[in-house]
Amino acid sequence: MLIAWAVTSGGGGGGGRDDAKPGGSDPVESITPGPGSSGPAISQQPGGRDESDDEDGTGGSGESSGGSGDGSSTGGTGTGAGDPSGAAAGAGGSGGGSAGQQVPAGSPLPECKPSAVQLSLRTKVSYGPDDKPKFELIAKNTSSTTCKADFGPKSAVLTVTEAGGEDDDPIWSSKDCPSAAGPLFLKVPAGATVIHTVDWNRTLSAPGCVTPPAGKAGPGTYLLEAKAPGEPVQRASFVLAKD
Repeated sequence: MLIAWAVTSGGGGGGGRDDAKPGGSDPVESITPGPGSSGPAISQQPGGRDESDDEDGTGGSGESSGGSGDGSSTGGTGTGAGDPSGAAAGAGGSGGGSAGQQVPAGSPLPECKPSAVQLSLRTKVSYGPDDKPKFELIAKNTSSTTCKADFGPKSAVLTVTEAGGEDDDPIWSSKDCPSAAGPLFLKVPAGATVIHTVDWNRTLSAPGCVTPPAGKAGPGTYLLEAKAPGEPVQRASFVLAKD
């Protein structure tokens, strides 16, 4: 009887099980889920680049302020009409200066005193077959007073003589037959330099407007001279080139 009771008690132990559920259907322990999809598994972009570097849009733009030069140049601003190859004679033969302003003979400006004005002469070293020689008379006012200087053809006399010629007589002179024989006063400001330019068309001249020899000055070397009252004689030379 004791044995039968033990067997009966052991079978009763399974009576607490719900026979309606299949075997092995008891709940499984919960598993902690992995990282959600709301956040990246890698916290840094490939290569370790920090995207905040480009937030302002300046990264890798390729702009450079060093290439904005306009190639302009402020260099050689002198107003003188001199040529770099020109030859100057006498004092003040620099490239500075400007064309003089003509004033009437009756202008209240005083006439320049020779002691206050330095006169010089300039021309190119050589002229081509088709070039018209240009002679520049340069007056530099070394005083503190503005004055007027006479650059007329009979006051500031220019002459051209053939170098190595048979005589020393000029083949052309500004005073021989000028188109305007009167004075030509130019204003020379205090401390400034004024340039008066005379063109020569290579024709010959003779004193008193006498008919000059036919033809024009040919190729060769010529001497240029300038004379003005109270000023030292200024000299230069130039060449008329062959064809």
